[in-house]
Amino acid sequence: MFSALKSILLLLLPCLIINTAIAQQKPDTLTYTLQQAEARFLSNNIQLLAQKYSIDSARANIITARLYDNPAFSYSNGLYNSNTKKVFDLSKDNWEASAQINQLIKTAGKRNKTVQMMQTGARITEYQFFDLLRTLRFTLRDDFYNMYYLQQSEKLYAQEIRSLQQTTVAFEEQVKKGNIALKELIRIKSQLYTLQAELVSLQNTVDDVQSEFKLLMRAKGDAYIVPVTSIKEDRTELISGFTYQSLLDSAYRNRYDLRIAETNVLLNQQNLKLQKALAVPDITLGVSYDRLGSYVKNFNSIGFSIPLPLFNRNQGNIRQATDIVESGKLQLLGMKDQLESEVANRYLGAVRAEKLLNSFDPAFPADFDHLIGEVLKNFERRNLTLLEFIDFYDSYKQNVLQLNNLRYNRISQLEQLNYTTGSLIFNK
Repeated sequence: MFSALKSILLLLLPCLIINTAIAQQKPDTLTYTLQQAEARFLSNNIQLLAQKYSIDSARANIITARLYDNPAFSYSNGLYNSNTKKVFDLSKDNWEASAQINQLIKTAGKRNKTVQMMQTGARITEYQFFDLLRTLRFTLRDDFYNMYYLQQSEKLYAQEIRSLQQTTVAFEEQVKKGNIALKELIRIKSQLYTLQAELVSLQNTVDDVQSEFKLLMRAKGDAYIVPVTSIKEDRTELISGFTYQSLLDSAYRNRYDLRIAETNVLLNQQNLKLQKALAVPDITLGVSYDRLGSYVKNFNSIGFSIPLPLFNRNQGNIRQATDIVESGKLQLLGMKDQLESEVANRYLGAVRAEKLLNSFDPAFPADFDHLIGEVLKNFERRNLTLLEFIDFYDSYKQNVLQLNNLRYNRISQLEQLNYTTGSLIFNK
């Protein structure tokens, strides 16, 4: 008995090893709601974390700009006394040494103007962070819904393939009995292989979207994400409560790239003021001491120096800064024009997508198993020809795929409207 049991275990061992290997290779399935995905994205995304360091770096420039210039100290000592013929003559009567301390005093408010520019630059860096957040969040949310509807299409393919596989097995039995022609079996298998090939192509698309989505969240590379959403598929009017003007006002308030352009104009104006201030000479104050090198011993003095602005009054930089200010104003005006156009375009796109989806027959997505069963029964009873049977599969598949695409397109248009206005007017 023990020998027989041992033989059975030896036979089962390879199967257990194979099953274990398959289980280990199977990717982890992770379910995420949109809120969970966004929370993980905000805390883990590499680009956002790196941009936060850029903000800290920009704020450090403010600290540097507030610092005063260090005083300059100079000292000199006699190297060779030609009278005593001594090197480094440090005797009481012949020792010569001098020292000086100078301090640069900036005029025309240059220091304060530089601090203001650094503060404005730090604010721009913060706005760049929020604009990056807007872009990455749009990609995350769009990928989330894209994955959801692609996976719904995957389920359709899986159902049709499973049904055709069952039909193929039944047809093979009928061919053996001579009840069905071989060409009908071949046509069914051809349809099955076509569906399997289309499913593989669809799965590759899902994998690409999954890869980008997981990278944004820093999820495990071998995980399989399953989006969970509570979005209603009925005829909802999600965009009807908004007007173009309200969306445009939201964009003016919340678009950080527009704030960057506005703040750049301010930065350019501050730079122009600084360049004009740089035309004003700075003053260097100094205190000096000379032991033997002046008309009296132990000479102490105080003085100042100032460059005379006879030739260089920073004319070139002032002219350049003036042109940059005017150029920035025109760029800001162009961005506002572009923003208005984008909001109008996205608003119309969202209205069209919603109207098209709501015109779709809501009763169409009937119970698939029941429908397929009825079609299969009619085909077996010869109430349907082979071509009609295959045509039903194709027609049903195309309509469901189109419906999933319309549903995704509506949400994608709404997400693009979120992105364009810089706000979450749609948040499911």
